[in-house]
Amino acid sequence: MNGELGTANREPRTPPGEVSKLAEHFFRHEAGKLVSVLTGIFGIERLQLAEDVVQESLVRALQTWPYYGIPNNPAAWLTQTAKHLALDLIRREKSFRDKQTEIITFIDQWSSDPVADDSPIFETEIKDGRLRLMFACCHPQLPPEAQTALALKTLCGFSTTEIAIAFLTSEAAIAKRLTRARQRIQDLHIPFEIPSGADLSSRLDGVLQTLYLLFNEGYKASTGENLVREDLCSEAIHLATLLAEHPLTNQPRIHALISLMLLDGARLPARVDAEGNILRLKEQNRSLWNRKMIEHGMLHLGLAAAGNELTEYHIQAGIAACHDAAADYKSTDWQKILTLYDHWIGISDSPVIALNRAVAVANVKGPKAGLAAVEPIQKNGYLDSYYLFYAVLGEFEYRQDHFDIASGHFRKAIQLTDLQTEKVFLEKRLKDCEEKAR
Repeated sequence: MNGELGTANREPRTPPGEVSKLAEHFFRHEAGKLVSVLTGIFGIERLQLAEDVVQESLVRALQTWPYYGIPNNPAAWLTQTAKHLALDLIRREKSFRDKQTEIITFIDQWSSDPVADDSPIFETEIKDGRLRLMFACCHPQLPPEAQTALALKTLCGFSTTEIAIAFLTSEAAIAKRLTRARQRIQDLHIPFEIPSGADLSSRLDGVLQTLYLLFNEGYKASTGENLVREDLCSEAIHLATLLAEHPLTNQPRIHALISLMLLDGARLPARVDAEGNILRLKEQNRSLWNRKMIEHGMLHLGLAAAGNELTEYHIQAGIAACHDAAADYKSTDWQKILTLYDHWIGISDSPVIALNRAVAVANVKGPKAGLAAVEPIQKNGYLDSYYLFYAVLGEFEYRQDHFDIASGHFRKAIQLTDLQTEKVFLEKRLKDCEEKAR
């Protein structure tokens, strides 16, 4: 734990940028485990304390790894650091005095070796702890937007910036939501448990929404240089699988979400080119798609069909299945996809869903019909600041040889996106339009 001493006079052994990426990767992977275990120790009312200990572990890594080198086992290093920080805190704080011996014994038995952590008892503790933390964050007495923000922060290691982008709001607003949510957990003495009966069903929706957002952030990152973050997709699938394995939460809607994530995730190897730039479905090399994931996705889609429940996850998984089952882009069953979008619109009036439906309309009935489907969205102005809205309009106009109009839409889309890979893609589309217009 003294590795950080004297770093000011040392020359970095490892480039800070490389250390930062690696530390954040392992932090993202381990944060949920560490917070869930520490919350079990400190109590859910001390959630902020657990988060602070885990965050401090990352800070220590960023301070020491450049100078002393990246550890052979970075995950174990973070775990060990969190253990020492937790022990220091427990010995200092009077509030832990009554249970100090019991807590210290548990922490001492908490191995820093990931292989040892796979032992049945400890692995069960981690699984149950993460599930309990998921349901605590998604308690019905917390506002829905606060539930998801808190779960993304505590379980998934999201920054306030990433959460703000996911919710299309400011970092300050997210910071306030998180503070209020933690305080409400403390004031209401919200239990650290997996609920049962009617309570389970209502809280499960918040849990699934969190995992859905986590997967989406990995499938198409909202910040950073890389379009795809496979570690986030894998983590979302892993957490959803934990739910499916638990007898209380093994339900059709969970299998629908797992199916969706597997069927979309199977296409990740083909989503970008060698330079990391986005490739559309029609441009992807389908031989790179992960066939094993597709098979598992179809299996979970079958399990999702049990009972009469039809959720948005069922519909989205059905759409993903249509894409994955097609031998090539031309043979995609767009009529079936449009039918599924029609069902989805009946469940949700989201303008983003309506925009995606317009793309299906254009593939079935042509770009002119696609533009007609977009008109109601255009009138209400809900997507005026959404870059994909203008990208879709640009594609529809391009397909009708209206290259000047299409160029204007692509320029607007470029202005509205911060993701470099999206900018590169849109700039190529704009250049193509300008050349065609000459």
